[in-house]
Amino acid sequence: MIRALFSAASGMNAQQLNVENIANNIANANTTGFKSRRAQFQDLLYQNMIQPGAAASQQTTVPTGLQVGLGTRAVSNEVIFTQGDFSETDNPLDMVIQGNGFFQIRQTSGTLAYTKAGNFHMNNTGQVVDPNGNLLDPPITIPTNALSMSVAADGTISYTLPGQTSAQQAGQIQLATFANPSGLNSIGNSLFQQTDASGDPVVGAPGGQDGLGTLLQGYVEQSNVSIVQEFVNLIVSQRAYEANSKVVKAADDMYQQVNNLKQ
Repeated sequence: MIRALFSAASGMNAQQLNVENIANNIANANTTGFKSRRAQFQDLLYQNMIQPGAAASQQTTVPTGLQVGLGTRAVSNEVIFTQGDFSETDNPLDMVIQGNGFFQIRQTSGTLAYTKAGNFHMNNTGQVVDPNGNLLDPPITIPTNALSMSVAADGTISYTLPGQTSAQQAGQIQLATFANPSGLNSIGNSLFQQTDASGDPVVGAPGGQDGLGTLLQGYVEQSNVSIVQEFVNLIVSQRAYEANSKVVKAADDMYQQVNNLKQ
């Protein structure tokens, strides 16, 4: 019975974390470029009463054994990098990546971060920045008096100035991809950082030979959270938590019966 208590308690803890993960997904359902996470669990060690394959006699072995599980634990909440829906905007600096790849962001600390959120702006000096003022890397500057600007599918940014008919190039956006994007470290503000698990970034022009996607101007990528699926997951998690709590109560009732044997 003591095993039942601890196993059920581990199940309740696991489902609590699952609900917290679901809550974060739902809270970010309207966050540009947000990628949902899926909680994953695994069973704990087993207590062997009878080892499977143990000798039952000189000629026979135990066919199945007797093993009692000791519960479950959370092992990861993997980022799901499926593409979200595209939403059209009026900002010419809004971009989406059609396919694989991340925008590179140079943080104020000097380190690189990576994002799927392509809602960019110009600062007071004409540099392209993210909503937090971090520079797009490599840096691109557009004259503040530019009449128009365009972003090609290969990341080339062009602009026209007053009194000129031909467009000039401001630079080319470079994207990064990873062998294991789920191994990236989430640091908030829709940013990820490289880790040993993700591997080193492969940087190149959009639509290049490295499997990088192309850019589409005037759109942003919405969150890939499915509200319907998250509510289904929430109901399943609630029921699992409730079932584990009933196991705790059943084990407690059994202990109570044992304690009343002396009466």
